[in-house]
Amino acid sequence: MKLFYRKFGEGPPLIILHGLYGSSDNWVSIAKSLGDCYTVYLPDQRNHGQSPHSDIHDYDSMRDDLFELASDLQLKKFFLAGHSMGGKTAISFASKWPDMIYGLLVADISPFTNENTKSTAYNQHLLILKTILSIDLSVIRSRRAAEALLLEKIYSEKVRAFILKNLQRGPEGKFSWKLNAPSLRNNLDRIMAGIDLKEGLTQPFTGFPVVFLKGSDSDYLTPSDMKEIQKVFPSSEFIEVEGAGHWIHADQPEEVAKNLRKLLYDY
Repeated sequence: MKLFYRKFGEGPPLIILHGLYGSSDNWVSIAKSLGDCYTVYLPDQRNHGQSPHSDIHDYDSMRDDLFELASDLQLKKFFLAGHSMGGKTAISFASKWPDMIYGLLVADISPFTNENTKSTAYNQHLLILKTILSIDLSVIRSRRAAEALLLEKIYSEKVRAFILKNLQRGPEGKFSWKLNAPSLRNNLDRIMAGIDLKEGLTQPFTGFPVVFLKGSDSDYLTPSDMKEIQKVFPSSEFIEVEGAGHWIHADQPEEVAKNLRKLLYDY
């Protein structure tokens, strides 16, 4: 799949992958701040932003989308970062093509945790997607009206604002969603699944720096997760970012940018 992407700066290539409901827009300010040391590429993953929609949405497909993008850009090797769903995609890519990676940063996700229908995270995402799908955009005349409908089920102002970034007005004034909510709902089990690397792993991955960022106010990355991660990435570094929740790049963008710079210096 040919992904839409944005490009900023000059220097060694860095690709940053957004998370669920996100897009390249979410990382523009960080990408610009890194433009003095990296050439930053910000793709929209499938079913998000300006990239194509598909009924298929799993980590093998998103990993292969990234490989196609890197090939089209003629990137033989690059730094890679990802947040949440993007972090899992980055892990999947790095595990298949480790020789293409200079360094890896994963923001606030355990790539190996399988969130099932009993988990809080799974049901939070299910509620968000059901709420998006329940809104009849044909009768919506303003963003405020759409937010009022989201407010009935989604109480977090921050989450509502994040979702509303996906709402766009067409040339005739009609609203539509940039993201493919039906496909994301149908594939939620795959999105919440972990990346299975432990079974059949002959040796741990080494040879490039690996950094995991954890928001201090987030429970997406636990101490037990870190132990499992170190079995696969024994040299991985874990950094807790104070004052950040799951959307760590929105809460503490300077800290995220600082650690992305550190990835280059550690290489």
